[in-house]
Amino acid sequence: MLCGLAGLIPAGPVSVLVDGSGEQPAALAARLAATLTASGRPCVRLTGMDDADTGAGAVARAGIRRGGVVIDVGCGTGRALPALRQAVGSHGAVIAADLTPAMLATARPQATAARAALVLADARTLPFADASADALFAAGLINHLPDPEAGLGELARVTRAGGLLVLFHPSGRAALAARHGRTLTPDEPLSGGPLTRLTLATGWQLTAYDDAADHFFALASRTA
Repeated sequence: MLCGLAGLIPAGPVSVLVDGSGEQPAALAARLAATLTASGRPCVRLTGMDDADTGAGAVARAGIRRGGVVIDVGCGTGRALPALRQAVGSHGAVIAADLTPAMLATARPQATAARAALVLADARTLPFADASADALFAAGLINHLPDPEAGLGELARVTRAGGLLVLFHPSGRAALAARHGRTLTPDEPLSGGPLTRLTLATGWQLTAYDDAADHFFALASRTA
């Protein structure tokens, strides 16, 4: 099967994304890279940290207050939920929000372990009251929004004054772009200048920005 799959990959420089989490996609990516290399096609596997990093370091770094309400917007597989529960403690509330029932079903085991509520929600029109959250965690969300400025404004709406927005991705922006066959441009929403402008325009103050080779982390505080 792998030889057949390798044969379908066109000649020349290309990027192949093996999507998913856990051991099976990682093993498939490793075997495909080895098959391509053995056939005489140099292959570099860009792993980032997607299979290992749950976002716990980003949650700890953000300093989310205990006893508060934290929402994981676009929770995906829910791998950050245990860290968010640990951050707010037993008296806090953890909410996992995502766009499709299928995604929430995938996140359910982690949500159950973290005692998190699952909510079907579009990040552009969140079903939460104004100023109802103490912190929002958004892993890989902003680049998927059709209008990042409007999206950041909606995130600001549901966050109390002084609340936090944690933007995170477990691989660097350059590595992620390479995996999708593109290069970074200065006008992307998560580039330093645009993100500073977008946050200021939507009621946030950017307090930390770490665009590292192996991860992305930004922290903003909701202004009054």
